[in-house]
Amino acid sequence: MATVKAGLIQVGLKGDTSATPARIREQMLEAHIPYIDQAGAAGVNVLCFQEVFTQPYFCPSQDAKWYAAAEKIPDGPTVKLMQEYAKKHSMVIVVPIYEEEITGVYYNTAAVIDADGKYLGKYRKTHIPQVAGFYEKFFFKPGSSDWPVFETAFCKLGVYICYDRHFPEGWRALALNGAEYIVNPSATVAGLSQYLWKLEQPASAVANGVYIGAINRPGTEDPWNIGRFYGSSYVVNPRGEFLVEASEDKDELVTADMDMELVREVRNTWQFFRDRRPETYGRLTDI
Repeated sequence: MATVKAGLIQVGLKGDTSATPARIREQMLEAHIPYIDQAGAAGVNVLCFQEVFTQPYFCPSQDAKWYAAAEKIPDGPTVKLMQEYAKKHSMVIVVPIYEEEITGVYYNTAAVIDADGKYLGKYRKTHIPQVAGFYEKFFFKPGSSDWPVFETAFCKLGVYICYDRHFPEGWRALALNGAEYIVNPSATVAGLSQYLWKLEQPASAVANGVYIGAINRPGTEDPWNIGRFYGSSYVVNPRGEFLVEASEDKDELVTADMDMELVREVRNTWQFFRDRRPETYGRLTDI
């Protein structure tokens, strides 16, 4: 398609973190469904949610309670439900959830569902932080997904997740594998991160000649209160220009029309792929 409509949904936590993960999942799905239907009515072609969208960002804790939030992919309840909505609205949906491979092996994952409801595959978060307030290694095993690009009904789609965005190598690998649009579902709080939020992903879009959709949740989450999740979900084009930006503090759907011919135009103008010198980059992998 020459024009693809992207949709991003950001939603603050519903309910109380003292509830069970199953109950919180129910509440978060209930909150998202009206926005999914709104996206379908607006003609969105590719929809994405925030990182681990059915749960709080529980990584400030090191509480094994949250292992119960993990689901099978594609046979768990959330992916199955999103397959129904993808088919209902003829819409590609990227579903970022906590994945259980087997008991005791869990990943931060995004499932990709095509516009006919078919499960296409998944990307598992590659880079896992372990710093104050972000104890992700307690919850997530690092993924090794080999940079999949999904041939959807509307575009060639890549996924990168939250902390991954700080590593330029993955953006480049996805683009070299054919990605035209890359989504980055995230959970990130105000501070140093907010400055980088509007810097890194537009720069990566330019460096790789791709559209990027960046999704972040809004609000604060008790009892951890590690900071304010500042929303500000957005789509940028291959020139690094903002096409749409959400508020910092509201639940909302934002949409943007992406001219996919611009991917070819920008890559042919800058020729960054032609002028790469991978034979000189051994230092990037030898330490």
